[in-house]
Amino acid sequence: MAKANNPMEIYKLLDGSNCRKCNEKTCMAFAAAVFKGQRSLSECPYVDAETVAAYEDPEDQKDRQQADIAIDVNQTVEKFREQIRQTDLEEAARRLDARYAKDRITVKVMGKNFSVDTEGRIYTEIHVNPWVTVPVFDYIVNAKGTPPTGQWVPLRELKGGREREGLFVQRCEKPLKRIADTYTDFFNDMLDVFDGKRTETRFDADIAVVMYPLPRAPILFCYWSAEEGMESNLQVFFDTCVEDNLSIHSIYTLGAGLVAMFEKLSMKHAS
Repeated sequence: MAKANNPMEIYKLLDGSNCRKCNEKTCMAFAAAVFKGQRSLSECPYVDAETVAAYEDPEDQKDRQQADIAIDVNQTVEKFREQIRQTDLEEAARRLDARYAKDRITVKVMGKNFSVDTEGRIYTEIHVNPWVTVPVFDYIVNAKGTPPTGQWVPLRELKGGREREGLFVQRCEKPLKRIADTYTDFFNDMLDVFDGKRTETRFDADIAVVMYPLPRAPILFCYWSAEEGMESNLQVFFDTCVEDNLSIHSIYTLGAGLVAMFEKLSMKHAS
């Protein structure tokens, strides 16, 4: 594994455009943060996977990414819990075509019941992770209730999505592609465990699976198998209704969380 001796060596790996897609003001600031171990080289959307692999241990990279996500998500959960206390949950249930009873609103998450009471307490059939809680709270508090349209777009075409596209590709699409490439039953397990449904799309993918993390925020996973002269590919698409029902932060959080779940599933299968 290559090791940089100073921030300038990291900077030379970047494109120098100061695009801010990594959320740093300049490429040099990002290089300094990578050198200090505060950021991952993979967070630059313009650094190819081979360069990242040469300079970063995959396990260290994954651990740092998951830690960053956990800190950010836990802080956001508490902010949303306070908003839940100020939300009319009965009205929210009508808006979202959800169920309301005994001071609780119940929505479907991956096809399972997920209930929240007026104090923000959670009652559910699934294991509660912050990456689930943030989008669900956001959905209850802010969603307009727009139903799925059947029109699919990549993250970059959603409002605010272009700024997060690079990170989304690195932390969501590329890890999912690696799982799909090496774990042949991946999509079958998505269907069985996560209430997914195979579908036909205009993208002409070899496999296309729709999942409903939330009823009015479906996600489409498209996978193209490797062919002679062409690598495999996996892309994630969102129904355009998601813009009315989740913030871009929650959409990204949901994607990162799904990847974490899929990785655990594939590791369990491999063992």
